[in-house]
Amino acid sequence: MTKSPPDSAHDPLIDPSTETDPWAPLRGLTRARVGQPRAGDTVAGGEVLAFQLAHARARRAVMAPLRQEALRLDGAVLSVRSQAADRATFIRRPDLGRRLSADSAACLTRGSYDVAFVIADGLSALAAERQAPPLLAACHALLPGWRIAPVVVAHNARVALGDDIAHRLGAGCVVMMIGERPGLSVSDSLSLYMTWDPRPGRLDSERNCISNIHDQGGLSTGAAAAKLAGLLAGARRIGRSGIMLKDETPATLDGLASP
Repeated sequence: MTKSPPDSAHDPLIDPSTETDPWAPLRGLTRARVGQPRAGDTVAGGEVLAFQLAHARARRAVMAPLRQEALRLDGAVLSVRSQAADRATFIRRPDLGRRLSADSAACLTRGSYDVAFVIADGLSALAAERQAPPLLAACHALLPGWRIAPVVVAHNARVALGDDIAHRLGAGCVVMMIGERPGLSVSDSLSLYMTWDPRPGRLDSERNCISNIHDQGGLSTGAAAAKLAGLLAGARRIGRSGIMLKDETPATLDGLASP
């Protein structure tokens, strides 16, 4: 005898509201495109349009220049550029994005600082404009007693450019706030790269990274600042960063920003 299918009205394992769309609960937990609704044999028109919009936003984030006035920073601010003259060159020549232009190198005066903060466009100027200012304020509040260099805003910059900038400023550590490569879920996500004793030629293995900082379910600015403060304290203690330094901040869901 063939068994009858379960009656959803009496089966506690089946939610009648999602029986026709079993992917709905999962989509509520992630911004990823999971189980896209369909219309006949293809993806539903609304989802296609949403995908095209996300793609356009990602392209715009990569190509848009960093608007320094949008940062609204207080105090002394230095502006520098890499040797990549424009965004097209920056995309094609990553090596030029790691080197300071001659004019920018000449404008950096050596001092004596514990840490230098650099705000850079990277692959998403939008991320730098939206996430860096509140993150910078949160970081400053957690670093009493640290001698902090004037903020540097870097245009057409790759991560390694921060090492040269901080070295010329005479800073013992650099924190590079840089826009991440945008995806189809988030186009304004920021990363922090911290390097102790920065100078040209430092390796990626000598940096610590805190990534996925944004307000759409990513790491909150408060949680990112707390992680950075812990890493800076550890780096000062052992005189190292990168693979020699571990993030000992407890991993919890409390640090995630509400989408």
